[in-house]
Amino acid sequence: MKASAIAYPIQGLIKYHGLRDEQLRLPFHDSISVCTAPIRTLTTIEFGQKGDSAAFDGNNALGRDMERILAVVDPLRQLAKERSGFKMVSENSFQSNIGLGASASGFAALAVATVKALDLKLSLEEISRYARRGAGSASRAVTGGFSRWFAGSGDEDSYSRQLAGPEQLDMGIIAALIPAHKFTDNAHKDVVTSPFFRARLEYVVEVLDKMEKAIYARDIDRICSLAETDTLLLHGITMTGIDEHFLWRPETVKVILEVKKMRSEGLMAYFSIDTGATVYVNSSLEARKEVRSRIEALGIKTIECSVGGAAEIVNEHLF
Repeated sequence: MKASAIAYPIQGLIKYHGLRDEQLRLPFHDSISVCTAPIRTLTTIEFGQKGDSAAFDGNNALGRDMERILAVVDPLRQLAKERSGFKMVSENSFQSNIGLGASASGFAALAVATVKALDLKLSLEEISRYARRGAGSASRAVTGGFSRWFAGSGDEDSYSRQLAGPEQLDMGIIAALIPAHKFTDNAHKDVVTSPFFRARLEYVVEVLDKMEKAIYARDIDRICSLAETDTLLLHGITMTGIDEHFLWRPETVKVILEVKKMRSEGLMAYFSIDTGATVYVNSSLEARKEVRSRIEALGIKTIECSVGGAAEIVNEHLF
């Protein structure tokens, strides 16, 4: 009753913001993301314990963190008719709370490992429904590659499906690391107060289809361009909610301006920013090294990434 799994964090391409059901983490609309390898989360879980315990990156999970872990594990434990407690340990190969989607990879790895430890026979799409309860974006980290999370009408039909894997479509991704503490849940609650939120709900229907077509056409330039536009729209909503969450830092703007300069010089580069200050710079694989060099010349640390696959079981245990 012990298993380990790895999952890759996600970069939102057509991002989701706001939850119509906070407990089940059901979004207002569909979203599309890409997983970013080689950075990953490794999680080990074992049942048969007297009580429940969990730790991530050397810290015990308490309060809200433990509630979110139980939101994933308890429904699966109930499905398996398992009454024993569990021990869970999770480690990231990258810094968390920096805008790199650590909660997505963390809960995806947890859900996949839990299903294996409990000997449940579920597909990745089915598992994505349970991972979603810990973090919405975790649903897409389960199926990996380029994935679409369907908002659905309820718990049963809100799941993720892979559109293309890394073997079908790869692109260059440079993560420009800009530390800035943020609370994603607060931003999700606030977004509905933006005067532009309703307009986004109308806009996103069309752009989701455009992004999906670009992925199927293997059109990296189009994918990156659509993601950049969506970034500006999403952060416009974040900034105009009642609490006016301004998540960018001066370094964020530096990267944006440098990306625009690169593109004006003929180098393929587009920016994409999730809920935080860190910037993804998307490009072709051929342009990736030059793009990274230009960003690091600004004095900003980077991670070179490519498209990551689905979450999977591994034999590498943390205890």
